[in-house]
Amino acid sequence: MSFWVFEVRRIRIVEAYVGEYAAGKSEVAVNRALELAREGEPATLVDLDTVEPCYTLRPLQEELGAAGIHVVAWETRRTLGLGEAGSVLKAEARWALRRPGHVVFDVGYGVGGAKALNLVEGVEHERWFNVLAVINASRPLTATVEGIVAHVRDLGPVHGLINNTHLGSETTAAVVQAGAALVAAAGRSLGIPVVATTAPAAVAAEIGPYDPAAHPVRPLRRFMPRAFW
Repeated sequence: MSFWVFEVRRIRIVEAYVGEYAAGKSEVAVNRALELAREGEPATLVDLDTVEPCYTLRPLQEELGAAGIHVVAWETRRTLGLGEAGSVLKAEARWALRRPGHVVFDVGYGVGGAKALNLVEGVEHERWFNVLAVINASRPLTATVEGIVAHVRDLGPVHGLINNTHLGSETTAAVVQAGAALVAAAGRSLGIPVVATTAPAAVAAEIGPYDPAAHPVRPLRRFMPRAFW
């Protein structure tokens, strides 16, 4: 008697989160890396914010490392005195795509931030690489469908959208759902999918597994208030 053995291989996930200032890119990136790590696959989270990293992954390295994430970021003691000034790219970040498993990039805001992806070796050859624009429709620049479309087009190649519409601690389900409608319309105009809606855990539970536009809802645990440089 003979047996066939089939090996099931998971698709490697490589995602870069870009967007406007205060869109919530870092929060979304951290939570996504945690989600992947909980599935038992190697997960790397790369701090690629070279624009104005006043909120960084530096203070979170130990906590995220304990959760099974390899964090590529400067140590706080090596960045004393930089304040809110732009940062230089850590060498390990340049070669992050050589690491096994999933890789998540937390990218600086705006067009300038997105350009940092050009410094990562192997991006053009990475089969699974996706750039996801995080949209907070409560921000002036992305408060309309037209504004979202123009903003995303300025960022360069973008493969999908994340609705992360929020008002900080005052975020409600209605705020998130209103943003979902705008982001859905922008996605149709751009011809790219809306990958998910993200919201604080309590708000996400109120909305349910899908938003009114049928996008999956991902609950967020808040980390960045503890990540000020």
